[in-house]
Amino acid sequence: MIDLWYKNSVIYSLNVGTFKDSDGDGIGDFKGLTDQLDYIARLGVTCLWLLPFYPSPGMDYGYDVTDYYNIAPELGTLGDFVEFSHQARLRGLKLIIDLPINHTSEQHPWFQQARTDPRSPFRDYYNWSRSKPANVNHGMAFPGHQSSVWTFDPLATAWYYHRFYPHQPDLNISNPAVREEIFKIVGFWLELGVSGFRIDAAPFLVEEISPNRPSSRHYEFFGELRDFLSWRRGDAVLIAEANVPPKEMPQFFGGGSRLHMLFAFLTNQYLFLALATNSAAPLARGLARLPKLPQLCQWVQFLRNHDELDLGRLTEKERNEVYTVFAPDADMRLYNRGIRRRLAPMLGNERRRIEMAFSLIFSLPGIPVIYYGDELGLGDVLCLPERWPVRTCMQWSDDENAGFSTCAEEYLIHPVIMTGDHGADKINAEAQQRDPDSLLNWVRRLVDTRQSCPEVGWGEWRSIETHNPAVFAQRFAWEQGTVLIAHNLAPRNCSVKLDLDKDEMEQLIGLFGNRVYPEKKRKGTTIELDAYGYRWFRSNLPAAS
Repeated sequence: MIDLWYKNSVIYSLNVGTFKDSDGDGIGDFKGLTDQLDYIARLGVTCLWLLPFYPSPGMDYGYDVTDYYNIAPELGTLGDFVEFSHQARLRGLKLIIDLPINHTSEQHPWFQQARTDPRSPFRDYYNWSRSKPANVNHGMAFPGHQSSVWTFDPLATAWYYHRFYPHQPDLNISNPAVREEIFKIVGFWLELGVSGFRIDAAPFLVEEISPNRPSSRHYEFFGELRDFLSWRRGDAVLIAEANVPPKEMPQFFGGGSRLHMLFAFLTNQYLFLALATNSAAPLARGLARLPKLPQLCQWVQFLRNHDELDLGRLTEKERNEVYTVFAPDADMRLYNRGIRRRLAPMLGNERRRIEMAFSLIFSLPGIPVIYYGDELGLGDVLCLPERWPVRTCMQWSDDENAGFSTCAEEYLIHPVIMTGDHGADKINAEAQQRDPDSLLNWVRRLVDTRQSCPEVGWGEWRSIETHNPAVFAQRFAWEQGTVLIAHNLAPRNCSVKLDLDKDEMEQLIGLFGNRVYPEKKRKGTTIELDAYGYRWFRSNLPAAS
């Protein structure tokens, strides 16, 4: 029997190294994470997504791997991981881990053997060219911080391909031996209790690289990986990081035979355009552009993550509209396409806007992700380079180093925000757990509401006409249930006439909102919404109606 747990899940994403330090060395570890599993479980989430924790030089946040079969020593041991996995399972938490297999570190033994011996079987693990390729500057992942995608290696006397930084040579997915190695890696972690994998840089992973002509893609690899996964463990899933145009998305799903889920990057970009313009139209447009999902597949919706907020799918005019509101200063922008800020600072630390944005992402077709610390309103540190401003340490209390570690400040893996609007004296988990009106406890109620509405994860979705450009309303119908959700994206109260029949409106039961709205306010097909307000309803009428 197929286990479809992922269709109605809530994911919490974190980096082990910045979450909780158990031994005072300034670096978070698996023992510290295990100690905080109750905090995560009390959020109500059902799945953890761990960013890379493999041995790595650490030049790209762990995405430059030197050993796929081990734990970075500063984070613990395989034994620590097994205990963590066991404790997570006892709390009903599924575990998804990052799988950065598009490239390795240049220090990986495979690459070191490949560059020193042209007859090594590892030579063909990577992409080489004897002469300087014609497309040496084409397709750089980090414009302004990267000068090429081909680098000459004097030891190999050849050029090697790297879609990302030169210290991250791309693996050659066309090589059957590389595919077999990936299957071995996946099988290894499945044995240790993992329930799924986030495939980093999925579009680039399946590229067939040629030095002097456009690349093609080996989408069939995802089907092979899915077959291997299903054979080993029936409930395991594959999620892809694939920021691609809508017409390419079906190739990743393969009609339901390839990847289980895709991150909805397109929706994310149009969502922030909607927030910036106080208009529902961009979000409706973004959702309308998504292809129809295969029955067993799902979208993963998110507000922020560990990278920049990528706006590359918007037009230049639209991107500038988002910049003007959420990244007015040059140091807030990155790669000529994105924003390197946390959620709360972008929304001006305004509680009602933060709530509305969270409620909106939880109500979109698919399943939501919470990036660690956003449930508290953590800030960012813009003096850090590139994507690092959004990767500060978790703030547990107002103690030294925000309760993250007992080490001296200079030994911290990343900064802890101790002062200012986002300082640990104002924002920390300990204080918010005690305060019933805190953002943390509000997020817990939101997660509980979402879990009580499986229609959002499973049901048929349609938007509802509101006759108000600032209000986004939608309806989910599944089996005998119907859920209706409305959001006001503008800073003005409004009365909204919904395009529903009077009988259905009269059957609506309020589930959740920015406040308790008096029932007498709802007359006919009209509802009231506060500025940045939101309301969740359930209908007593069967879904078929």
